[in-house]
Amino acid sequence: MGASLKHFVKKNYFCGTILKKNKMAKKKTEQVDNIQELESALTKTEQFIEDNQKIISYVVGGIILIVAGYLGFHKFYLQPKEQEATSQMFMAENYFEKDSFNLAINGDGNYLGFLDIVDDYGITKAANRASYYLGISYLHLGQYEEALDYLNDFDSDDLLLAPVAEGAKGDAYLELGESDNALKQYKKAYTMSDNELTAPVYMMKAARLLETMDELEDAMVLYQEIKTKYPESTEATNVDRYIARVKIKLG
Repeated sequence: MGASLKHFVKKNYFCGTILKKNKMAKKKTEQVDNIQELESALTKTEQFIEDNQKIISYVVGGIILIVAGYLGFHKFYLQPKEQEATSQMFMAENYFEKDSFNLAINGDGNYLGFLDIVDDYGITKAANRASYYLGISYLHLGQYEEALDYLNDFDSDDLLLAPVAEGAKGDAYLELGESDNALKQYKKAYTMSDNELTAPVYMMKAARLLETMDELEDAMVLYQEIKTKYPESTEATNVDRYIARVKIKLG
């Protein structure tokens, strides 16, 4: 190796070593700075806790009391109420199944009716179900405003019960002569749960209502969808005659 080459290698090696040392020094400085920042943050946090110790204690204690109160309320009050309401509602449900709607609503003197369940156990799930039963019962009795009141109080995400409740609202609105609201509820009923038990029922109700409103093309869409999407449903067995009727109306 020539002298010039040796000198070049040594020079570059020396520069590389200096750069490496500089990088290491810079890294150590950054680490020290990070540690100092962390220590400073910890110190500030400790100081904040020390300065606000009483307030923090009150807040933590309050949270503990709220959680304990909720758990106690749920276990010692709500659960027993739920069990009691379910037990008391048994006979009203039995009357409902037998279409004895007046007895289901008002009770028989020995057992509570759904109205009593709602009044006495209002915060329970049983009372929520009682609102559904009341809505359907009043619908069968032709008391449509009352039916809507209780159906609107009912809240559920059950895949079958929820669409039935919305569809029942549609029936009540239709009986009251409010076709637009009825149609809105039928659409809500068949779109909220895509199942073969409820969807074709409310699609058919919506389609027939649309037909009476001279919304023939929209009615045809629903009839066709019932036929293709739910061919095994009861509604599909008669849908061809509705399709033929709409075709004639459309000319």
